[in-house]
Amino acid sequence: MSKNVLVVAERRDGVLRNVSLEVLSAARKIANGGTVTAVVFGKGPGGEAQQLARHGADRVYVVTNEELNAYSTDAYSQAFMEVFSIVEPDAVLIGHTATGRDLAPRVAARLNAGLISDCTGLEVNGDDVVFIRPVYAGKLFQKKRVKEGIIFATIRPNNLPVSEPDTGRNAEVTEVRAQIADIRTVIKEVVKKTAGKVDLTEAKIIVSGGRGVKSAEGFKPLYELAEVLGAAVGASRAACDAGYCDYSMQVGQTGKVVTPDLYIACGISGAVQHLAGMSNSKIIVAINKDPDAPIFKVADYGIVGDLFEVVPLLTEEFKKVLV
Repeated sequence: MSKNVLVVAERRDGVLRNVSLEVLSAARKIANGGTVTAVVFGKGPGGEAQQLARHGADRVYVVTNEELNAYSTDAYSQAFMEVFSIVEPDAVLIGHTATGRDLAPRVAARLNAGLISDCTGLEVNGDDVVFIRPVYAGKLFQKKRVKEGIIFATIRPNNLPVSEPDTGRNAEVTEVRAQIADIRTVIKEVVKKTAGKVDLTEAKIIVSGGRGVKSAEGFKPLYELAEVLGAAVGASRAACDAGYCDYSMQVGQTGKVVTPDLYIACGISGAVQHLAGMSNSKIIVAINKDPDAPIFKVADYGIVGDLFEVVPLLTEEFKKVLV
C-alpha cells in the first residue's frame, strides 16, 4: 500500500544539508508510489524547492515566520504541527542532526508516536518498513519496525545514498504563514564555532587529531592535509580536554558520531569513547607511534610512526595526485 511521507528538510547557512537529500531518497522507498512532501522552515535564498523536487519531493511547503529564521524548539515544533495537520502523513523522516535530535522527540511525543532514532539503514518490502540502527556504541545493530500508527524516524547523516537528480521533475510549492505563539526562549545572537569548511557529520573524509598532536599548533599539519583532501578536521576528547582545540571538533560518544568514507586518526590511542563515534567509518587509517595502540585493532590501515613526520609526507603525496 502506498504511503504519504513527510520529510523535514534542513538548511545551514541558506544551503540544503546533504542529509535532507539522503532522507528524501529513503522517503521515496517508503512511499512506495505514494506522495513525498518536504517542508522547509524559514525564508531562504530560493531554489530549495527545485532541488528537493529533483531528488524526489512531489510537494514542498515553505513555512515562514520571523521566529523560524533561527532554530528554536518552541517555534519549529509549532510550525511542524501546523504542516502535519495539513499533510496528515503516514510517515515522518528527519535527519539525525542537532536540530533533528531536538525536534523529532518533541513532535513525536505530541503525536503520541514512537520514534526510531539514529537509523543507518532501511529495508522496504512492500508495506513492511524496517529501520536499522546501531546500539552499544556500534557493536550491534537493531532492526525495528512500526506495527501501528505513524512511522517516525531520524536518519544519521552520510549513511544512505542520495538518488540521482531528475531534472525533469517539478514539485507543487505552497507557502504557509505559520501561527507561532508562547515562545519561551529568545535567540539574541548565534555564535558559530566550526571545525572548518566541511561539516564533520556530513564529511566524506575526516582527519582527526588526538593527544599525540601535543598542542593547538600541532593541528596545523592536519589542517594542511585536510585542505588537500577537501576533508573536515576532528579531534578526540583528550585533545579537546587538553585545550588543543574547540569541543565542536570532538568525535566520540559524547561528541559527534561520524561515518565518513575515510577516517584518518592521527595520534589517537583509540579509547572506547572515541571508537563509538567513528568505528563505522568505511575505511580507517591510524597513525600512531605506539604499535600496541587500540586504534590499530579497528584500523584498515595502520602506520606506526610520528604523525609530525608521516602527515606532511602524506600531504605532499596527495598534492601530487590531487592538486
